[in-house]
Amino acid sequence: MPTYFTDKSLKFLRGLARHNERAWFQAHKADYDAHVREPFQRLLGDLQAPLAKVSAHFRSDPKTVGGSLFRIHRDTRFASDKAPYKAWQGARLFHERSRQVPAPSFYLHLQPGNCFVAGGIWHPEPPAQRQIRQFIFDNPGGWKAAAHAPAFRRRFDLEEDEKLVRPPRGFPADFEFIEDLKHRNFVAARAIEDGTLLGPRLLPTLEKDLQALAPFMDYLCAALDLEF
Repeated sequence: MPTYFTDKSLKFLRGLARHNERAWFQAHKADYDAHVREPFQRLLGDLQAPLAKVSAHFRSDPKTVGGSLFRIHRDTRFASDKAPYKAWQGARLFHERSRQVPAPSFYLHLQPGNCFVAGGIWHPEPPAQRQIRQFIFDNPGGWKAAAHAPAFRRRFDLEEDEKLVRPPRGFPADFEFIEDLKHRNFVAARAIEDGTLLGPRLLPTLEKDLQALAPFMDYLCAALDLEF
C-alpha cells in the first residue's frame, strides 16, 4: 500500500508553528513542497476513485491552484493575528456545485497531534443554516439515522463549538434534536492518529471514513436541495 506523509511532514509543520514568518517559510519552502504539498496532492489523486464510489457529485482535485488543497497562506486582512501561514494543511473534497450554492464538503486536516477527517458544512450563511435546521425539524427520523446511528457515533463526533445558548427562533424547545438545531456548524469529525497518517493504512482508512460519512453528507445535501 502507498504511503504519503512522513516524520518530515510533521517536522515541517512543527517548525512552521514555531517560526511563523515569511523568511523561515521561504528558506524551507522546498521541504513544504516535498513533504506536505506534493504528498497531499498524491493522496487527493488516489482518493478520486474511492470518492466516486461514495458519490458521483464530489471532487477530490489535486491541482495546485483551484483544487482541493487549501492555501497554506492565511488571509490576515481582517485578522488580529497577523501570522502569515497556517500551522496545518487542509483539503476539502467539494461538491460539484459548491462554487454556485452552499454545499457540504468532506475535509482532511494534517497537523501534528491534531489530524482528523470530517464531513459537513462549516459556517453556512443564515439562509442555508435555517434551511438545514428546518429540514432536520421536518425530517427527524432521517436525521436520527444519519447523525445518531450508534455505529456512526462510535466513529464520529458532532462538532459542538459555536452553539446557540437558546433554541433558534421558531423551533420548540422540546424538539427531540433541539440541541443539534443550536449548532452553528453541521459537522461530524474523527481524529486520526499521527501513526496512521504516516503509515500504509491511511488510504484504506480514509476510504472507510468517506463511506461512513456518506449518510450524514447525503442528508445535508438533501437539506440543501443538492444531489448526492
